[in-house]
Amino acid sequence: MTDNKQIAIIGGGIAGLTAAYYLNKQIEEQQLPYEVKLIEASNRLGGKIMSVQKDGFTIERGPDSFLIRKQSAARLAEEVGLKDSLIKNGTGQSYILAGNKLHKMPSGSFMGIPTQVRPFLFSGIFTPKGKLRAGLDFIKPKGKQAEDQSLGLFFRRRFGDELVENLVEPLLSGIYAGDIDDLSLMATFPNFYELEQKHGSLIKGLNKTMPKKRNTKGKKPSMFYSIRGGLETLVHAVEEHLPEGTVIKGEQVDHIERKDGHYHLLLGSGEVQKADSVILAAPHFAVRRMFSQFEFMDSFKQMPATSVANVALAFDASSIKNNIDGTGFVVSRNSDYRITACTWTDKKWPESAPEGKVLLRCYVGRPGDEGVVDLSDQEIVDIVLHDLKKIMTINGDPEFFIVSRWKDAMPQYSVGHKQRLNYIREKMSQELPGVFLAGSSYEGIGIPDCIDQGEAAVEKTLNFLREKA
Repeated sequence: MTDNKQIAIIGGGIAGLTAAYYLNKQIEEQQLPYEVKLIEASNRLGGKIMSVQKDGFTIERGPDSFLIRKQSAARLAEEVGLKDSLIKNGTGQSYILAGNKLHKMPSGSFMGIPTQVRPFLFSGIFTPKGKLRAGLDFIKPKGKQAEDQSLGLFFRRRFGDELVENLVEPLLSGIYAGDIDDLSLMATFPNFYELEQKHGSLIKGLNKTMPKKRNTKGKKPSMFYSIRGGLETLVHAVEEHLPEGTVIKGEQVDHIERKDGHYHLLLGSGEVQKADSVILAAPHFAVRRMFSQFEFMDSFKQMPATSVANVALAFDASSIKNNIDGTGFVVSRNSDYRITACTWTDKKWPESAPEGKVLLRCYVGRPGDEGVVDLSDQEIVDIVLHDLKKIMTINGDPEFFIVSRWKDAMPQYSVGHKQRLNYIREKMSQELPGVFLAGSSYEGIGIPDCIDQGEAAVEKTLNFLREKA
């Protein structure tokens, strides 16, 4: 039996993979007497990152990209040899589907909030009354200081229902797959609260703080990276950089106990793994199950998770007439459509489809309609095509389709999320020293957010083991 300190990482999504990669890097560089085991319940790594190659198409079943301005994801990709495989999204017009019509997304906005008044005044998405109400943001006083509030309450107070329901809500709900009247402002966009408190008006605050765009002609700059061959390429590259024997797949951690200063991880197979420190890169409900003997973990009961599905549809270009020039659209919550958004993937990511082919990806599972995820593949496809044919001229059936379901996979940062998380972490530091959280359930759901959390957990783990030595 080795005398090396044992570090267990539970969960092989991008947060857990990141933690394993950077831990092993530090161990090698600093000649540290530690060993790392990454334990993943399923038979694959990557979590929601899942790419499919079919008939020359590259199809993402989960996320399709990550923000360029959040640099940790690109840095990780470069570290594992994928610098030359990073590709930027094709840019173009995006749309809002409201009132059975596609409207151009108003220019001069940030997350649906106007930063320039003129494009909104001339937009057909809003009635004159709605435009006047949104303009009250300039004169309405800042809200009372609050520990937290819902995104819906905050934005409706500033801009009224119309701008929120036709623009802000479809954009923000698209990110978090939830109801903005339940989602926490301080856990998702605390910068908006800070802008309001400092500047009163959100529009004024954004104008003063956002970098000025250069007056360059041509297409707008790309905001997202993907990876040639699909995002799962990153997962495989990171896994290949891990020392042999690091990863254990197909083993669920059922329960964790602390005995004699060590953590005993009971696996589904009956085997027990010992660890001196544990990184929990697993969903909040799995963490609660593993530590069911600790009452403070019951705080995670107040954190729901929603279900969504997406459908990738491959067509020959001749099957789609009047193909709209753009990258896709989101759907106003005032509509009777069951799709929530559609990406014209072959335009957003030109490498994703062969020449002469079209690839669409549509999303279903809006708040109140999560049951759609439980329908059969064909039923979901029929719903999607029914909605698409109201907007686009589609002749014939798709060459193939792929339905991806994500059951209870989208953690909801409901009001009070940061306070609950701070409470849980404080109790963990007292009762579970050396155990740390990382992943989409906690401090951000995007790929860079999860990578950041994985890196932060590495630093906390190393500091803990140094202090314990």
